[in-house]
Amino acid sequence: MMTETTQTPLKPRPNHRTRVFALIAFMVLCLIVSAFGGAVTATSVNDWYATLQKPFFNPPNWLFAPVWTVIYFMIAFSGWRVWLTNGFAKTKMAFGIYGGQLALNLAWSFLFFGAQSPLLGLIDIIALLVLIVINTIVFFRLDRLAGLLLLPYAVWVGFATLLNAAIWHLNG
Repeated sequence: MMTETTQTPLKPRPNHRTRVFALIAFMVLCLIVSAFGGAVTATSVNDWYATLQKPFFNPPNWLFAPVWTVIYFMIAFSGWRVWLTNGFAKTKMAFGIYGGQLALNLAWSFLFFGAQSPLLGLIDIIALLVLIVINTIVFFRLDRLAGLLLLPYAVWVGFATLLNAAIWHLNG
């Protein structure tokens, strides 16, 4: 007796133009978050922030822009990888987390620098760090490289959380 095996049809892979457009869209999304966050940060980094007591491990201000530039590129590329390998339809929860961590990332600039509140910034960045760790795990399960690309982001925000907590403590 012969039985017919049912095979799952392969998901059609997006064409080259669609893949490039999607990568650009992910980059633009992260660029928008970066630009708005940077604009808010610039409103008080040279005056209010300069007056705060900072811990001995506070990096120089010039270091933040290049580090964040690389991290935002990695965030964008990570999201693109998950979209490329899994699409949006099957990964709604993963992209909900991805969007949530980007929103909390942007909110931190508004809370810490815009509202000039290390405490509100600390509350936000703790939630952000948790969401980045969850995002990293979820993305790693969908595409290993995508998850690995988020690891430097998690480490940097972990350091930023420690820095934010120290600034709140020293100035509270």
